[in-house]
Amino acid sequence: MTGGGPVAPPLWIKDPLAILGDDAERGLVVERGRIIELVAAGCDPQTTQGRKFETFDASAHVVLPGLINAHHHFYQNLTRAHPDAINRPLFGWLRALYPVWAHLTPDMIALSSELALAELLLSGTTCASDHHYLFTDALGEALAIEAATARELGIRVHLTRGSMSLSEDDGGLPPRTVVQGDDAILSDCAASVAALHESGEGAMVQIALAPCSPFSVSESLMAETAVLARSLGVRLHTHLAETEDENEFCLDRFGVRPVDYLERTGWLGDDVWLAHGIFFDDDEIARLGSAGAGIAHCPSSNMVLASGVCPVPALEAAGVAVGLGVDGSASNDASNMIQEVRQALLLQKLHHGAGTIDHIDALGWATTGSARCLGRDDLGRIAVGKQADLALFRLDELRFSGAGDPLAALVLCGASGADAVMVGGTWRLRDGVIPGLDLERLIARHGAAASDLLAAAGGRF
Repeated sequence: MTGGGPVAPPLWIKDPLAILGDDAERGLVVERGRIIELVAAGCDPQTTQGRKFETFDASAHVVLPGLINAHHHFYQNLTRAHPDAINRPLFGWLRALYPVWAHLTPDMIALSSELALAELLLSGTTCASDHHYLFTDALGEALAIEAATARELGIRVHLTRGSMSLSEDDGGLPPRTVVQGDDAILSDCAASVAALHESGEGAMVQIALAPCSPFSVSESLMAETAVLARSLGVRLHTHLAETEDENEFCLDRFGVRPVDYLERTGWLGDDVWLAHGIFFDDDEIARLGSAGAGIAHCPSSNMVLASGVCPVPALEAAGVAVGLGVDGSASNDASNMIQEVRQALLLQKLHHGAGTIDHIDALGWATTGSARCLGRDDLGRIAVGKQADLALFRLDELRFSGAGDPLAALVLCGASGADAVMVGGTWRLRDGVIPGLDLERLIARHGAAASDLLAAAGGRF
């Protein structure tokens, strides 16, 4: 998607140190927000012959497709390392934080979104999905606030209109102050899609519908949300099979395991991606693969909460799209995608063997895998016709000294930040700096908001 005004000349991102793309040893050419040519070894660009063009010297950079974060909760960065939630498993962690989150304000949503998206951009992310499921009387415009923040920073977002309808009084986990009725939820879902969702290649803001989890919404709402999403042409998202407690909850309340519950409510399809996906048996994995569903693997969150390990090799063998997510900053305590790639690599190697998983696999989860989860055929690969979403990393820090394979070094040596990030052909990060963003001021305002939130909930650090 391009705006009006003068059209920039083609840009040759030239002679990268390494690149995650086939037949692009000498780089790629970008024009009108898309990749128009890959330049193979020993060749010069053909699309620029006889034309004015610009170059970017990438000889010190490893070039990746922009990283895609397939699962997050932006607002949770206001409760990182919260004293009441540290060292708790998922259900206890949620019970400690739901009462705090009930005091969120629109200004807090704006600040937490800006900080989350800045943190992601700095780590090489060009597209992020946020699962916002906490709506109070004060937060009716939460998705609109997030969308405006993302547009200001120039990063793509997939905002999922979450929902919770089962309070503690109904046998769920959240307090009554943060749940809504089914009719109000469905009405606002439709309104959010109408107001914010963009379709087609190059979309900057897309909406999906996302009941929080089986333990926080009614079965009727799950089913009706699936029908509504398909009538509106948008995707579906939820947490699933994150802990054994969740499996037990589904059996006790619905009489079936989570995947059976998905099927019963019309959720087994190729327009669905699920967060976590840890506790599946072999038959369930096969059914997810046959349906074409996706899983957002969230390794750091799963380790912090000691939830378990996503069976990524088995899921991929069955045909499931596996993407990567940083998850909420209160269960991960960071929002760094390139570091999450390393976490995913190490965790999967530990559980499935040193020779089973490599750095290319892990980078693939954060690019092509996440793009498949979000239904974005225009993102996630360095190929002709794809959106010019790119992340460029330098390897001139101490941690990389002596490294052999640059792509492997990026992951194994622990890259922590990108040097440059392009979204739709526009630079959104240069020399490690987000143009126009005062990070010191943002940190100060965000920190003050976190303190205000804690005080509103009756606590203090």
